[in-house]
Amino acid sequence: MTSDFSPKNIIVTGGCGFIGSNFVHYVVDNHPETHVTVLDALTYAGNIENIAGLPEDRVEFVHGDICDADLLDRIVPGHDAIVHYAAESHNDNSIADPEPFLRTNVEGTYRLLEATRRYGIRYHHISTDEVYGDLALDDPARFTESTPYRPSSPYSSTKAASDLLVRAWTRTYGLRTTISNCSNNYGPYQHVEKFIPRQITNILTGVRPKLYGEGLNVRDWIHTEDHSSAVWTVLTRGRIGETYLIGADGERNNLTVLRMILGMMGRDPDDFDHVRDRPGHDRRYAIDATKLRTELGWMPAHTDFESGLRQTIDWYMENRAWWEPVKAKTEARYKAQGQ
Repeated sequence: MTSDFSPKNIIVTGGCGFIGSNFVHYVVDNHPETHVTVLDALTYAGNIENIAGLPEDRVEFVHGDICDADLLDRIVPGHDAIVHYAAESHNDNSIADPEPFLRTNVEGTYRLLEATRRYGIRYHHISTDEVYGDLALDDPARFTESTPYRPSSPYSSTKAASDLLVRAWTRTYGLRTTISNCSNNYGPYQHVEKFIPRQITNILTGVRPKLYGEGLNVRDWIHTEDHSSAVWTVLTRGRIGETYLIGADGERNNLTVLRMILGMMGRDPDDFDHVRDRPGHDRRYAIDATKLRTELGWMPAHTDFESGLRQTIDWYMENRAWWEPVKAKTEARYKAQGQ
């Protein structure tokens, strides 16, 4: 059963976070018929500045917690879809303190599913390829929609749990849902705790970048605008009850990406320090997006990773006022964790 609908009023949870806010910008820029209500708790990873300047007649902001059932009862009626981005998503933080991940990723998803059930609207769930665990560095295989779940961190296990809740509520209660599992996003508005912006902002502040272990861990990178276009495609045309993997054939190991950043910023490619590896650090993620491409006809626009990375570096160079206020606190937290 295909959705084939044109949503007029959507709720985007976590719409002040990195990939959520980029999705809000994408909808405003490309789908003028759609009104967006952003629901965000504005934790450290959410920034109201990420949606500043968007037209007020198109975007409404609600400050609140997805675990607040009464709030959901007030704002969900009148909308025809929820796109659920809100999540605690940083692996290092989940290792240091798993509890917020259980509350937001598991309980929060449950609350949204119950609101979806009460009001009979469409629901799309944003997830991660990390629910599948990792692949060997020399394995030619990639994740597909039928890959078994093998999460390895508190973060990925709570995302796996939320995916399973969506499937159970869909089967048991007949909800109109879809799930997408995406590879690593990069682009503007990403918090400086994440790999690419941390390296860029370290260089901009005169700090030697740091690399976990040998840096051979492979990530499958996708520009956040491509992720946004894929999510819109699944929301409006995906088959109800189905899962779609989103990826853009962007496999690079961390060492290669760091050296690219250093080179683009005029630094010696070896001007970084190795630090002890993260516990249980996944070796390789790789997405096979064949189902999304063949069934729904989606294709990425940002296929030149080097060009996308250069644009991302430029954005951080031009928007120091956006990231400088949180940089020192973020690095202090890493230092406390020995990273």
